Amino acid sequence: MLSKNQLKLVRSLELKKNRKKEGLFVAEGPKVVGDLLRAGYVPHSIFSTNPAYLSSYLPASNLPALLGGVGGRLLPITDDELRKLSFLQHPQEVLAVFEIPQSQQLTANSQKLSIALDGIQDPGNLGTIIRIADWFGITTIYCSEDTADCYNPKVVQATMGSLAHINIVYTDLEALLRQYDGPIYGTLLDGNDIYQQELSSEGIIVMGNEGNGISPAIRQLVTHKLLIPNYNPSSETAESLNVAIATAITCAEFRRR
Repeated sequence: MLSKNQLKLVRSLELKKNRKKEGLFVAEGPKVVGDLLRAGYVPHSIFSTNPAYLSSYLPASNLPALLGGVGGRLLPITDDELRKLSFLQHPQEVLAVFEIPQSQQLTANSQKLSIALDGIQDPGNLGTIIRIADWFGITTIYCSEDTADCYNPKVVQATMGSLAHINIVYTDLEALLRQYDGPIYGTLLDGNDIYQQELSSEGIIVMGNEGNGISPAIRQLVTHKLLIPNYNPSSETAESLNVAIATAITCAEFRRR
């Protein structure tokens, strides 16, 4: 049976201040929870209307710790209890609370292709960008301190499990880029046609805020300005692309080379 304290804890994790205080975040659905478990994320508690599902996501040797009696972290609940816990309109069988991994402050690796996010605010955009990075084999994303929290429930859900595969570092983005010795690419309205430019297999791709683009301080550090041109510049078109879509197009062009 779901206790009031368990419900209170899970629902409190919708807020960043509580996630930071508790060191916990919420993930939902068999795919997302399963990918995080396989990646080694430590479960604080797992609530499920179908506990047997775990056997398809974890080696049998790992199950006793989760399925153990007293102190076991797997908690059977009813559909109604799951609806009370869930942040989704249509809950998906399982909700897990995981420990937030210790953050890593890394020096940017100039031998790989990475993404830097400058003030991305929308959780859906951030989650989609994490999923895009995973698809294109980009394993590290550097985020400015004012970028949305990657452990926001909406971000976690939008990643569809890709959060488990990407190293996300929140840092002073300007300081990181100043000491970086590789190419820094940025998508800007005054950039050069991305389809006509030479693109390398290493460097950092900077994507800017949804409304304001790349901030002035970061823009000065961009060494290669890129533009995704619209199809017919002589006609009236959309003012800009969604940042997640722009990220996908940019990453695809880098990998195509």
